[in-house]
Amino acid sequence: MAVPESGLSGRRIAVPESRELDVFAALLERRGAIVLRCPLVDIRDAPDPVPVLDWLQRFIEGSCDDLLLFTGEGLQRLLGALERHAPEQRERFVARLAAVRIIARGPKPGRVLRELGLRPALVAEPATTPGMIGCLRELDLRGRHVGVQLYGSEANAPLMAFLAEAGAQALPVAPYRYADAADDADVLALIEGMRRGEVDAIAFTSIQQVERLSRVAGADALKEALSHTVVAAVGPVVADALARHGISVHAVPPGSYYLKPLSTALAEALSR
Repeated sequence: MAVPESGLSGRRIAVPESRELDVFAALLERRGAIVLRCPLVDIRDAPDPVPVLDWLQRFIEGSCDDLLLFTGEGLQRLLGALERHAPEQRERFVARLAAVRIIARGPKPGRVLRELGLRPALVAEPATTPGMIGCLRELDLRGRHVGVQLYGSEANAPLMAFLAEAGAQALPVAPYRYADAADDADVLALIEGMRRGEVDAIAFTSIQQVERLSRVAGADALKEALSHTVVAAVGPVVADALARHGISVHAVPPGSYYLKPLSTALAEALSR
């Protein structure tokens, strides 16, 4: 059933998204929303490209039997590093991707792989580290060399411990990192606006956005501010992060965790 346009019409929606801010804002504005843009977290290439390029060269030369892709962003950044520093190696890299067993955390890496004419051998669900570990438990990893595209620069200690216990050798790479985007003053202004009831809803698309708000505002102030507005999360991972901060989530798209379903779920919540 189509959601009435009135669900978003005239509503003031805070959007902390960065990478696809314009895309998400346009989706909401076409349905009549007033978008409050406050990008909280920026995604940037690794500050030193040398470790990434070294990892890529080893991967191309056959160092990995398996590759764990945690994000589509990570694969895009690896391809970008090649295009900037070693474009002649791109074809060999794609050929090695086709040769190894790829395990993707959720559906997003698969979207980038499809652009290369590839697909993952396995997709870990739920799209979390425990989901990935659960998927890997079904495999014999003894003696295998496992490339791990990290989620940001986080070392992912639980996954590394599991791989070691399973008898695998982990070969991690961190092709990007998270950095603060909006100034703290802008973030505090957004939080004050929510506390005063001037924001109808906020739509979170990553855990990092939740953590940035919590760092700037403090846990209690954030919980109090968000109690005055409708809170939407792009998927269960982000919803769980909000719940850990004691924040109620009113809208999560069912089954398809992308921006368009998120805007629809948000409109339904506001219509109620």
